This record gives sequence, structure tokens and C-alpha cells, in this order.
Amino acid sequence: MAFTLMGLKICNHCSYLLHCIILFNVVLIFWIGRYLLSGGRNTFTSGSEFILQEQQLNMQQQRILSDINIQDSLNEHEPPISVDKAPVVQLKSLLIDINRFKDPSAASVMQLRKIAESAELNPNLGDPANMINTIATESISKTDENIVIGDEKGFGNRLRSLLNCYDRPYKPEILQRGDFWVLQNYVRADHGELKCHESITYTTHADYTFLDSLIPLLERWKAPVSIALYAPGNDFQPTLDSIRYLRDCLPESNLVRMYATFHIYFNTKHIPEIVPMHQDILKVGHNCKKRATFGAMVDRLYRIQKQLFYPINVGRNIARDAALTHFILASDMEMYPSMVLVNKFLKMIARNETYLQRTAPRVFPLPIFKVETNSAVPRNKTELQEMLRTSKAIPFQESGGASCHRMPKSKEWMVANETEELNVFYIGKRINYFVNWEPVHIGTHADPHYDERISWEGKCDKVTQAYALCALDYEFHILDNAFLVHKPGTKIYESEYNRGWLMRKTNKIIRTIIYPELKVLYGTRPGCAIHT
Repeated sequence: MAFTLMGLKICNHCSYLLHCIILFNVVLIFWIGRYLLSGGRNTFTSGSEFILQEQQLNMQQQRILSDINIQDSLNEHEPPISVDKAPVVQLKSLLIDINRFKDPSAASVMQLRKIAESAELNPNLGDPANMINTIATESISKTDENIVIGDEKGFGNRLRSLLNCYDRPYKPEILQRGDFWVLQNYVRADHGELKCHESITYTTHADYTFLDSLIPLLERWKAPVSIALYAPGNDFQPTLDSIRYLRDCLPESNLVRMYATFHIYFNTKHIPEIVPMHQDILKVGHNCKKRATFGAMVDRLYRIQKQLFYPINVGRNIARDAALTHFILASDMEMYPSMVLVNKFLKMIARNETYLQRTAPRVFPLPIFKVETNSAVPRNKTELQEMLRTSKAIPFQESGGASCHRMPKSKEWMVANETEELNVFYIGKRINYFVNWEPVHIGTHADPHYDERISWEGKCDKVTQAYALCALDYEFHILDNAFLVHKPGTKIYESEYNRGWLMRKTNKIIRTIIYPELKVLYGTRPGCAIHT
């Protein structure tokens, strides 16, 4: 009987021990499963940490969105920004990848800022949430393994394949363009022939009094520049002398020789007395003891004495058509670009992210700013933001012509932090509130030309091209870290004070003649118009 009771007790203890072992195994299996599902964390606090991170990100997002409310004077006529439309739904997708960064909070702030900057895309572009995800998320996470840093040949082949462009001849020609003779590629740059995908050409126009801006432009651009110089009558010889001076007599002359190609044009009724052949121009060197005075000679200009209007759009089109590269930046001589723009832009194109695969035609506008007369021109967006903060720089629209320089999302652009890569900040349209926008942009040879009947004195010289872009349903891909700055200080000529009557005449011509023509040639589209 004693043995029986003892056996029962032993069995009870064994049963209890067995239950404990089973319970322990269940707990162990549950712990291992949670460990694996949680991504390999070695503590039980990861869940609470995740929640705290999400709470912190929500707070950080609110602070970032509140930063958008920059001083009202920057865009006093722009409609109020709707902060509540910011895409908060994107938070979870960002949190999933938070471990990829050494500093989770800093990385999240960077990504949230990109989302805040990309908000409120134009409704005509489809679902804004989808486009926000494309620009804000894929631009960070998407990489292309076909692009290898340092593999210039592979990089070039990829660019050429994406652009599907063709190379252009680089030879001097004498052409006739309406009422003008054109000496195309009259003085060629030392870079020689270029492949269409190799660079971007800055295309511009001027007379010789503006050539003092060429060196600062080249120091920042360091890529091909195509310059159309208006030189009727007796302006021709000073123009040649100025070109020789720039190529031979300055410490920076190597930049001019390497990158600058000069075209000269003049009216058929104002042909110079002597026009040397292109191969003879540089045989005669310039006397470098005789300094060029450029702007100081304005009153002596032949075109001023003969009261000739400056054919600004003729020059723009000549310089554009002569560019060797697929991409061109058609701008004015006194607009200086941010540094390293060409290299960053081509890398962006080579990445070929989703928003660049859209089928609609596009251009890439650059915001424009002005700085104080004695201020240095900012090299990058970070320096520009500091100058804006201290009122040493202002958006160009605040210096006059507000409606034609008003850019979508300009407030958000100015407060968005600079990033290492160049990306598209916002995709907009030239409609509704921005119907008068005349952006300066990076485009291609396929874009509409400028109307050559409009002169500089009559103003509104870019409005016809802007309408054509709108009617053709172009998208305006505003770049996040690229911009233009007008040369410090402004030249004011006596002729500027007498432009009122010509502006009224030009507006009437645009309204009654050119605008009806454009509607026939390019069609109409809701929201597209010309207001003069």
C-alpha cells in the first residue's frame, strides 16, 4: 500500500513536471516567433519604440508643414496654402524602411519634408497621392544599377538611349532669317563637335555692351554657351574686338575659348561695311592694353543712334537653333545659374525615375531671384536661403512683372532644404492663377520657338512661347535645387523710359494678330490664354 501511494505521488510530480516543460516550450516557441516576425530585434521593447517613433514623426511632420508659412511678403498675391491636404497616409510606408538609416529621426524628417514639399499637385495630372508617392518616395529609394559612377561610357550610352537624340553639325554658315543676315558659328568654341547627350547648352543673346556678364556666367555654367550678338552697321567692329578681348586678354579667357560660340546677326538694311570670313577673324590678335569697356559704350551703339529696336527673339532663336546638345537652357546673358547644374541635371535624367517616364511633353523651369547690388551671387540653394532670410535676395517677381514670373509652389520651394541630388520638386501647369507665367526653363529643340515679331522694347517677349507650351499640354517640372540669379545691379537705359507707347502697340499686335494665329497653329486648351 505504501509503495502504491508513493507511485501515485511520483506520477503526480511527473505529470506536473511534464506540464511545466510543455508550457515552457510553448512560451519559447512564441518568443522565437515574435523575434523572427519583428525583424530580429533582441528586446521586447521594439513595439513601443515603433509607436514612439510614429508619434515623433507626426510631431515632426507638423513642424515641417508649419515651416511652410514663410513671411507673407514673398507671395502676397498667391492663394493660401492648404496644409491639411498633406499626404499623411504615406507615413506607414516611410516607417517600414526606417532601419535603413543610421539616424531614424533625421531620415524621417528628410523624407517627410519631401512629402510636404510635393503636396497639392495639379489636379489635371491625375491622382495627387500617386504622384506624391512617385516623387517623394521613389526619388529616394529607387536606384538604377546600370549607372556606375566613373563609367562615363556606360553613363553616356544610357543617356543617349533615353534621349534618342541626334548629333548636329558644327560648321560656320551664312544664313538669311527674315530681314536678318546670320553668321552662324562665326567664332567657334574649342570644345569642337559635341554629342547630343554630352551636355546642356546655355543659349543666350546680347549686343557687345552686355558681354561683361559672359565670364561670371561661364564660371558657374562651365558647359557650352551659344551666344547670338546683334551687331548692325558700325556695331560690328566693336563686337569683333570684344570677342577677341574676351578670348585673349583675361585670366578667365580659357573658359571663353573652351565653351563660348558666337553668332552675329544684323538687319539686311544695316549691313556692316566689312565682314571678314570666319577663318580670318582670329588671325588678328587683340591689343590687350586696350581694355573693353562694354556697358560704358551704350550711348555709342549704332542701333541706338539709328533708333533700331532690339530683336530679342531673333537672337534667342538663332542661339537655340545653333546649339549642339539635345537639352538647352534659353536664358538672358545676365541670368547666372546655380553651380554644378549641368552635371546634376544629366544624372537626374539618367536615373529616369517614374515621373520622368510620363508621356506628356515637359520643360524644367528655374526659379529666378535678385540680389543686392554689392552682394555675391549665391552658389547653391543653402546660400540663397540665407540671403532670403536676411533680405539680401528677393524673388524676381517682387522686382516687377509679378504675374509673368510667379511660379507655382514658390513659397514651399524657398523653405525646402537643399539635397545632394537634383530632383523634380513639383509638376505644374501654366493655367488659372499662373496663366501669365513666362518661365525660363531647360527644354529641347522640339519646343516652340519665340515669336520674332516681338522686340525687347515692347516687352511680353516670351508670352507667345509660353502660350504654345500650355496649348500643347506641356508639364512644367520645377527643379528642387536649381535656380537663376539676376546679375547684381540693373542697367537702365534712356530708351527704357520711352517704352510705354511701344508696349501698348505690342500688346495690341499680340492680342489681335499673334494670339489668333497661335490658336490656329497650336490649338486651344481650357485654362490657356494670353492676357496683355
